[in-house]
Amino acid sequence: MTADRILHLLRSPVASPAAAHRRGPLRPQRVGLPSGKRHVAVACSSSTEEEDGMTYKDAGVDIDADTEEDGMTYKDAGVDIDAGTELVRRIRKMAPWIGGFGGLLAHKDDYLVLSTDGVGTKLKLAFETGIHDTVGIDLVAMSVNDILTSGAKPLAFTDYYATSKLDVDLAEKVINGIVDGCKQAGCRLEGGETAEMPGFYAEGEYDLSGFAVGAVEKDKVIDGKNIVEGDILIGLPSSGVHSNGFSLVRRVLDKSGLSLSDQLPGNDGKTTTIGEALMAPTTIYVKQVLEIISKGGVKGLAHITGGGFTDNIPRVFPKGLGAKIFTGSWKVLPVFNWLQQVGKIEDSEMMRTFNMGVGMVLVVSKEAADRIIEEASPAYRIGEVIQGNGVHYV
Repeated sequence: MTADRILHLLRSPVASPAAAHRRGPLRPQRVGLPSGKRHVAVACSSSTEEEDGMTYKDAGVDIDADTEEDGMTYKDAGVDIDAGTELVRRIRKMAPWIGGFGGLLAHKDDYLVLSTDGVGTKLKLAFETGIHDTVGIDLVAMSVNDILTSGAKPLAFTDYYATSKLDVDLAEKVINGIVDGCKQAGCRLEGGETAEMPGFYAEGEYDLSGFAVGAVEKDKVIDGKNIVEGDILIGLPSSGVHSNGFSLVRRVLDKSGLSLSDQLPGNDGKTTTIGEALMAPTTIYVKQVLEIISKGGVKGLAHITGGGFTDNIPRVFPKGLGAKIFTGSWKVLPVFNWLQQVGKIEDSEMMRTFNMGVGMVLVVSKEAADRIIEEASPAYRIGEVIQGNGVHYV
């Protein structure tokens, strides 16, 4: 998300505020980079200005300190990935079962699948554009899409909304978006907490986090264990940037000299402002993917969030398997082309930061691939499983 913040499954909301209001339930592209590590990311910003190509690291997020080409690096921006990696190593010693998109908890004949996330610095653009309802959808999407990768159906969602001074009208817009997101996911908003923390946030700003729980029968859980060489990767289209990479997005926007109200360049003749393109809510894949799963052939699922293709796809593979990605096999959205051109961002950096127009990847058997692509249209055959490690772009 954010880049999905450090420790995707372990982070928790900020400490309980002095004043809190409890809400009741509401109804209503050519490189081969190694990967396979647990996902680590930090959401922050950088004030450094450089003329060479931008990277996500320059925006304050270090996904991999070893990946440096020309231009800026994450480390130059003041973010030390080694510290984050060390923290993950220590926590994995305490909780060695952590590492998937969602946490599985056995309960009778089912697994309960848990996920928590936020929206990250995309919120900064919400404050600038005044678009607040779509970030509620983003909040739900980031957690329910993670739950979905286990084949689980989301059941319930709770949220945490924190601000220095509560603006009821603004908060209502955000929560309306959360309710909308829950409807799209087929679950319910079952409550949450609104924290009023004077002096903690800038005036008119707020932060969000959310938690979702879903369930899947134990004999139907999707865990990637049956993935073999030759299986096919199918990509489902995204709506845009979704909720990841916005520290870099904001740096590119600053460098472009354009405003959020300007028209997005190179947008195939469509009249869409930069703000509208960037604030497009994250696609919620639940209903579509559960329907695909019900017909068989799906062996693994990867939600393309922080870390992009390069870090997320290998997370679902058994040891010794990797992915070959056919660049040019899907439609890269104009917003990504604009970001890359203005920021002079390397191809490898783009593929490791953004979803590039594909928000969910399905690993399916050869026999099921054609049927799934036809029925899920639009869907793209974006690659295949190979021997080796990591993701290779051809």
